[in-house]
Order: sequence, then structure tokens, then C-alpha cells
Amino acid sequence: MTTLPSYAEIAALPSYSERPVPVAFEDINGHMNVRYYLGIASEGLDEALTEVGIPTNWADKGFAIFSAEHHLTYVAELLTGDAVSVRVLLVGRSERALHLVVYLLDDTHEQISCIVEEICLHMDMSTRKTSPWPEEVAAQIDARVAEHRGLPVQPTLSGSMQLR
Repeated sequence: MTTLPSYAEIAALPSYSERPVPVAFEDINGHMNVRYYLGIASEGLDEALTEVGIPTNWADKGFAIFSAEHHLTYVAELLTGDAVSVRVLLVGRSERALHLVVYLLDDTHEQISCIVEEICLHMDMSTRKTSPWPEEVAAQIDARVAEHRGLPVQPTLSGSMQLR
């Protein structure tokens, strides 16, 4: 994994899925259970993808995004009551896939809590098979990837996954 960016660098990105960690997310160790990190990251990613033409109700239009791979790195624990938010960096895309990184921030203690690297696939729901991105969505993804590559902060990559 590359060197972690600072909290300030990641916090400068648009924020999604802001919330305090509820008591119900706490596990027997007194911190947020691992299953909720991916859930919050997924909700924030859904919000971010609306900005590149992928609505949350895309399945109603015959398309979807399916997760193919995840790599989670837990950096700092989140406790009940901590303010958490999501930031997203798009890394690249292929004809049918998208590579991205989602950061969960502990805004209470101003630190990165978890990094989720993901490969997701564009799906045609009539066949439930991968299909090329619609041109207008591909163009918006490409523009966002170019924008993110131009930022002073670079995505934290595990080295364990890549677009094919």
C-alpha cells in the first residue's frame, strides 16, 4: 500500500453519507463492527456515483453496478457517537469495470478510519451479465477520473487488484 494521504487532503473531497456511529453498530469490542464499514462505504459510493450518471434506481432502467472485488484496510477504529463521512476517488475504468477507492473518515478525531478499494462491474440486468458502459456514463466517469488524477492527493491502492 502507498503512503496514506492526510485527513485534510481526503476531507477536502466532496462528502457523502455523513452520520454519527449509532449504538446499534457497536460490537463486543466497543467499536463499530466491521460489517458496517463496508455498508457505510457502499452508501457513500452510491451517492457519489449519481454525479457520473449512475442513479440509485438504475436497475429500474435495466442497468446495475455489481461489486467484483474489495480490499478493506482498517486504519483507526470508529466508536459510538463518532462522526463518520465518506469520500470517493475514481481511479480508472475499462469497457465494463470501474476501479475506485472509498475513504471512511472519522471526522470527530480528524483521521482516516478505513479505506475500501473496489472494482465494480457494469451490468445489463436483462441478461445479468457485464456490458459496456453507456457512452454518456463512460464520458462522465472518464471526466471524473481525469479530475481525480489531477488532484494533489493520490488514491491509496493495495496493489492487489486492477482493471482487466
